[in-house]
Amino acid sequence: MASVSSLGLSGLPLTDLLDKLKTNESQILNTIKDRQTAAETKLSAYSKLKDAVASLQKAAQAVGKTEAFGAIAVKSGSDAFSATADSSAIPGQYAIQVDKLASAQTLVYAGQADRTTDIGTGGTLKITIDGTEKSIDLSGKGTSLNDLVAAINADKDIGVNATIVNDGTPGSQYRLLLTSRETGEQNAVTNIAVDGNADLQAFLGYSGGGSTAGVTVQDASNAELTINGIAVTSQSNTIENVIDGVKLTLSQTTTSAANLTLTRDDGAAKKAIEDFKNAYNSLLGTIKTLTAYNVDAKTSSALTGDSLARSVQTRMRDAVSGAFDATNGTNLSKIGITTDPKTGELKIDDDKLTKALSENLDGVKSLFTSGTGIGGRVDTAADAFTKADGIFTTTTDGLNKTIADIKKQYTAASDRIDQRMETYRAQFTQLDAMVSQMNSLSSYLSQQLSALSSSKSK
Repeated sequence: MASVSSLGLSGLPLTDLLDKLKTNESQILNTIKDRQTAAETKLSAYSKLKDAVASLQKAAQAVGKTEAFGAIAVKSGSDAFSATADSSAIPGQYAIQVDKLASAQTLVYAGQADRTTDIGTGGTLKITIDGTEKSIDLSGKGTSLNDLVAAINADKDIGVNATIVNDGTPGSQYRLLLTSRETGEQNAVTNIAVDGNADLQAFLGYSGGGSTAGVTVQDASNAELTINGIAVTSQSNTIENVIDGVKLTLSQTTTSAANLTLTRDDGAAKKAIEDFKNAYNSLLGTIKTLTAYNVDAKTSSALTGDSLARSVQTRMRDAVSGAFDATNGTNLSKIGITTDPKTGELKIDDDKLTKALSENLDGVKSLFTSGTGIGGRVDTAADAFTKADGIFTTTTDGLNKTIADIKKQYTAASDRIDQRMETYRAQFTQLDAMVSQMNSLSSYLSQQLSALSSSKSK
């Protein structure tokens, strides 16, 4: 806003008058600024409310997953193997002995004096694994050891990895190694041929059946183990679909059997339920803070009386209270979860919940994970608010537009006041000059009259 130049040559209190006019005119700016502050405060409050709803939605999604219930705790009695289990696994104990680990086949080629010199020209490299032939066209490409390694490793389907080892032997220190990308006998190379390049064929050619001229073979092997005395063979050291719901990972062989123990672990379910309860109560606390009214101070909060905040509270409460297990008739109160009549917050009776999980796991699971369960109901209710084109987005977009309009109003009002004050200043400057001239004229006339009176009295 433009400043007012100093006045007062006439002796009139014009500067004070202009300051008061400026203060009076600025009241509209204060009103506009208060509206902007209120809108920005409300926008910030909506952000906090949305975060609380999103946290509850995340907790609802977690507790609504079937794997959260009936988890299996796994304990391995040996460092030779580890295991993970999903909810389909059956509690029990297994004796596992690892007799042999799965390994990959490696072909070690005769040493070469140089790794950058081409071996023949072009050709088509063909590698057969488990009856399937894959090929690499070397036409127009280098055929040195370095070039072969680059071409083989760049082909995601060829089935082997290539590398070069320097064994230090003078004149033949560079040795090419081809290693199967997967372990197990089925993933071993059975044939390597090069068409159109006799020199490279003489070097790389391999027809299987163990070591041949110029090629030393480190054979692939299958994993061999026993589970409760039952012999098991696997192409990989990661073994699935042998024990229901269990994935075994072998790392060492053993000389005797070691135990693998599977037990029911309801801790994961209890934690998911506890996290959901905390997120729900946190949302209620956020709503209470944002909508509170201080009767003594007669002050409102950012969302006092706000319809969106009330809608969030109502929909989330209805989603929770309306959940049920249609199959077993289980509800929240039957598993130890109740609602505080004063605050609306959820409370958990740990002993009752523990018993329900132990004796009625299917009912508890259905209460949270079924179509009529809490997880899905709360997730759906929350999604209406939090999704990209949801209620929060629509509301905040409108509020941001309002804030932008208020800022424009402030700028326009400020410009009008500046123009008005300039008009006042010009008018007051003219008035100040005119009154000053009149004061000068009055003083002059007073002097003349005084002089005339003095001359007559002589």
